[in-house]
Amino acid sequence: MDPTVKIISPAAINALKDALTHIYWTKDDLKRFVNNTISNKAIVGTIDWAALKKYESASALIDRMSARQDLYRDDLVALFEQVVNFNDFSHLKRWDDPEIKIKRAKDAVETLRNQAKGYFDIVEEKKKGQERKKIVTEKIKNVTALKGKLDELNQKFMEIASSSNAQKRGYGLEKLLNELFTSFDLDPKASFKITGEQIDGAFTFKDDDYLLEAKWQKELIVASELYSFAGKINGKRKNTLGLFVSMDGFSPECLKTTSPDLRSLILMDGMDLNAILTDRITLDDLLYRKRRHASETGNIYINVNKILVA
Repeated sequence: MDPTVKIISPAAINALKDALTHIYWTKDDLKRFVNNTISNKAIVGTIDWAALKKYESASALIDRMSARQDLYRDDLVALFEQVVNFNDFSHLKRWDDPEIKIKRAKDAVETLRNQAKGYFDIVEEKKKGQERKKIVTEKIKNVTALKGKLDELNQKFMEIASSSNAQKRGYGLEKLLNELFTSFDLDPKASFKITGEQIDGAFTFKDDDYLLEAKWQKELIVASELYSFAGKINGKRKNTLGLFVSMDGFSPECLKTTSPDLRSLILMDGMDLNAILTDRITLDDLLYRKRRHASETGNIYINVNKILVA
């Protein structure tokens, strides 16, 4: 038995015996209750229920379980929990003097609650502590897994960047972004075509749907390309937004514009992607900060370094 586990007091043990004796009038009913409560039912068969009186049967059972808590502690705690929460005494009404029997049963259960309260407070706190530890462990596990995934994606990014084939780089970037968005639970969709237009992808972030445009080209993206992308978005439902990713950046006019025609866009460049893949900022935090900056200032671009030092 774990030596750090709180010992159940002798007074609580005696109160359990007394409560078990009174919550049921017949030994058969009590025996069924015990059988339905505990997992290690074999111990029930070691009690001579026929020869012993009801209290003697309950006392013998609890004494044996208490003596071997290495085997029966969980079952003993289960009995405590069931009896402490016992509140339906209607089955005692079919016997003589039901009011007296019900009062004795209620008093016995109340005494048990008072005797066991401190113990179960500790047990409950221990359960909460274990739950908190489990949550922290799961978070650490998830963070570790995400860090490993980011390292893997960063390696893929280096391989894509080394290619001299522009088409191959563009295709590789789309796949990488899809994997990145999946890692952050943003429900990404791969590239698709609608009549008359090509969409590089889509994802959902904080209840907003985003369309994605991703470019990896030598030239800086010019404003006309932003307006073209905004036109695709404006034809969709009201809360649709757009993320334009240009690995080699945007022209000065793109970075300074506050045009209302582009208010549905936010811009992301190679520095942003590098900051995410090197674990200096999370994707969801970056998107949130860029979107908030655009909403507050009308400027659809903010340098990631300004976000990191803010």
